[in-house]
Amino acid sequence: MSASSATTAGVTGPDVRHSATARVNKHKADWRGWKFMWPFALVFIFVFIIPICYAIYISFFKKQMIGGTKFVGFENYARLLGDTQFWSSVGRVALFTCVQVPIMLFLAAMMALALDSMKLHGTKFFRISTFLPYAVPAVVSTLIWGFVYGAKYGLVGSLNDVLGTNLDLFAPNILLASIGNIVTWEFTGYNMLIFYSSLSTIPHSLYEAASIDGASEWQIVKSIKLPELKGSLAITVIFSIIGSFQLFNEPSILQNMVPGNAITTYYTPNMYAYNLSFSGNQSNYAAALAITMAVITMAIAYAVQLNSMKEQMK
Repeated sequence: MSASSATTAGVTGPDVRHSATARVNKHKADWRGWKFMWPFALVFIFVFIIPICYAIYISFFKKQMIGGTKFVGFENYARLLGDTQFWSSVGRVALFTCVQVPIMLFLAAMMALALDSMKLHGTKFFRISTFLPYAVPAVVSTLIWGFVYGAKYGLVGSLNDVLGTNLDLFAPNILLASIGNIVTWEFTGYNMLIFYSSLSTIPHSLYEAASIDGASEWQIVKSIKLPELKGSLAITVIFSIIGSFQLFNEPSILQNMVPGNAITTYYTPNMYAYNLSFSGNQSNYAAALAITMAVITMAIAYAVQLNSMKEQMK
């Protein structure tokens, strides 16, 4: 063997072995990512997965005065299908969702467009002030608005005395709208920031090119800005639907402030489940109700997501 061949063999030999080792290690499982994931995974399992599994488990049982807890299968779910109070609460939050969510998202989109127009004075103050209600806890927000709505002791009562009117925002026929006003005040700023973040990704050179071509401000909004909001609109709609079907804090706090029995124990599905579990000692039936509402909410959110994907594919 010549010297050059020996040298070549001495150089290429380790390289070949190193490349072979690299190819072997390339197919080896890499668990380094899980080392960063396990703290969240543990919290997610113990806070989310296990409670859901336990709720599903106890929904198949029923507590009896004699004999203790008994396995009843789907009896709780069958009872739920004929529960008029449950369907009344579902219909109420469905109506609330259909009216409040479009109004809230429309206001949020208009505020985001106003901020993005660069023609609004004091944009930083406007952005912070509109987001500030979201930072206020829901209990505090509801108490504030509850005292504002008070016909005997609040701002509405003072206006009635001055104007000689008899406006009552706690009346049963407009109470849901009053609650919708509170929720809109709380979450419009949050959704506005989502829309504004989406608009911020549009290059300003695109606006300049449209202006050079003679496009008006409305044409820029219609042809450039509104199509950009479609993706963020789907996210905000899904989040808002989930939040609306989980309505609990506002009616629960107002229940002690509203005269009479305008806010019943089954005013919303979450209130109904809460009162069944902690006041009615029917935790098994409440678990079946919670699981059913989770399925309904997921089905509606999934339908909205599918529709959004179809719109984006066009």
